[in-house]
Order: sequence, then C-alpha cells, then structure tokens
Amino acid sequence: MKIAIIGATGFVGPELVKEGVSRGYEITAIARNTDKVEKAAGVTAVAADVYDEDVLASALSGHDAVINSFNAGWTNPNLYNDFLRGSKNIQEAVKKAGVKRFITIGGAGSLFIDGKQLVDSPQFPKEYYPGASAARDYLNELRKEDELDWTFLSPAINLHPGERTGNFRLGTESPVFDSEGKSDISTADLAVAIFDELENNQHIKARFTVGY
Repeated sequence: MKIAIIGATGFVGPELVKEGVSRGYEITAIARNTDKVEKAAGVTAVAADVYDEDVLASALSGHDAVINSFNAGWTNPNLYNDFLRGSKNIQEAVKKAGVKRFITIGGAGSLFIDGKQLVDSPQFPKEYYPGASAARDYLNELRKEDELDWTFLSPAINLHPGERTGNFRLGTESPVFDSEGKSDISTADLAVAIFDELENNQHIKARFTVGY
C-alpha cells in the first residue's frame, strides 16, 4: 500500500513515518518544509501547504490512504480558525484526489467524562482551549462526511514522546484510564494504533481513542 502522511515533521508525524516503513508500506511524507523528513528507504518527501487544496490534492493522488496529523501550531494566535480551515481543506483535497480511506488525529478535548466533554470542564487548560475546541468542532463536521471512509483518533489525555510497546487499550467516546487513573499514550504507540486501524478497519466513520 501507498500511504500519504500529512504533517510528517510534526509531533506525531515522524513516528507515523517510522511505523509505516517498519510495516513495509510505501510512505509519502508531506510537510511544508521537507528538510526535517528523515531520509529512509520507502519514504518520499513532498512539500505541500494544507491551505492550497489543489496542490495538496495533486500530492495525495494515487495513494491508498491518507493519514492526517496536521496541527496549526499551539502558539498560533489564529489557531482555532487556521486548524478548522486547514482540516477542511485536507478533507476536500483527499476527496479531490480520489482517495477513499482517511484517518485523522484530533485531540482528547472532545472525549466525554460523565456526559461532558473535557474541553468544556473548568479544569481544562486555557492555553489548549483554541486548538482543542477546533478539533472538537472539526469532528462534528467530519461526522457529516459520507464519501470518505474516515476515522478520527483522539489520543489519550497525556500524549507524550516515548517508546513503542504495542500494548494499549482502545475506547470510543471516553478516555482510557489505567489502574492509577492516568490517561497516557506515547507518540510511538499512537502511530501503532493508527496503522492497526488502517489494517483492521474497526472504526469506519467513527471516532476512537487509545490509552495504556
């Protein structure tokens, strides 16, 4: 399979590229600046801006699936609007490219605890609110999508760099907590969950989450 990864140089992107290569996929690593794409057999770096729908669609054409790890930047003063605009552009570019399978990574803020989304709780960090609320609103938009075989992955509440274990649990609309009440996942294991989903198609037109 030929897989396009958007945001290949971001927080999760490099782990996605590494995991895809380890499974023998042909990977197209898409980023605005490809200098940071690690050179490896089976990886082709392509420069594309998510805000240019036509250029992005051209880059995505001919792939079997698209994995989207786009983030508009946590320090971006226009984060909410830029995240929504970029996410919608990516979704339209995937369709324009004729790719059916689309997996996108959102945030944990739209997960539910006791019937309320994390992003709406008083304890939710204010500095993360614009990005988290944008990801929540984009999920609501994506749920109206009929053409694509889409999947939305919300990571655990605490997503951090770490080793690949391959041992984690899946959830749907609520965070996965461990025996100590923590909701954690490493970026490497998040990549494992993404490619497991790509291979098993357990959450077509649905959201899921992961945690230890």
